[in-house]
Amino acid sequence: MCTLLILRRPEHDWPVIIGANRDEMIDRRSKPPGRHWADRVEVVAGLDLFAGGSWLGVNDWGVAAAILNRHGSLGPTAGLRSRGELVLEALDHADAARAAEALSHLDPASYRTFNLIVADNRDAFWLRHAGTGRVEARPLKNGLSIIAAGEIDDLRTRRVELALPAFRAWPAPDPDKEDWDGWQSLLGSTRAPPGEPANAAMRFRTNGYGTVSSALIALPAVATPERRPVFRYAEWLPAETPWRQVG
Repeated sequence: MCTLLILRRPEHDWPVIIGANRDEMIDRRSKPPGRHWADRVEVVAGLDLFAGGSWLGVNDWGVAAAILNRHGSLGPTAGLRSRGELVLEALDHADAARAAEALSHLDPASYRTFNLIVADNRDAFWLRHAGTGRVEARPLKNGLSIIAAGEIDDLRTRRVELALPAFRAWPAPDPDKEDWDGWQSLLGSTRAPPGEPANAAMRFRTNGYGTVSSALIALPAVATPERRPVFRYAEWLPAETPWRQVG
């Protein structure tokens, strides 16, 4: 169950901040975010070595995209396409609105269920494939939102219930001051309430599955084209590496 937070502040110098944890089988090999695709040189994203797609990335036009499995849909299924392809398809577009429009016309029967987040410095969308019909593209509200394997801000998921007030209480990252400490600490926290399962925490490990990496992305405002998106990344499993800037 991956987890993603997105903070939207339309009038801010950094109108979009994304924080994400990737939960996966620990033996599913991947490469950290980079320019891994010769036919997509504008894309910086993690590379899933099993299926060739990605779980999260950003492009040089300032579009960010991330995919999350929904409940009961972990792993691949024979005959269906990899959901990791959808991150790359979203990042083929120069703005989030066009990406969301294009991907909303996907054949849902070709994929296991998913939540796909696509954002730029003007718009942000949640593409929801719940297995009950077409892929829905829903605009995301301003302010802080969180999503895991269910719905947006779904307090039925214990991790969401615990994380949402914690992130709301902490100051947002400040890319200009290179201050990421609060969200980095929260994304990396292994604390779960006493007596509760390990996966109530933002970061956990259990039975060959767990939080393998974390990422932070900040998108600059339209009015500051000299700024570039900021992408930070840390690995937790199978070996821990410190936070670093990508690209």
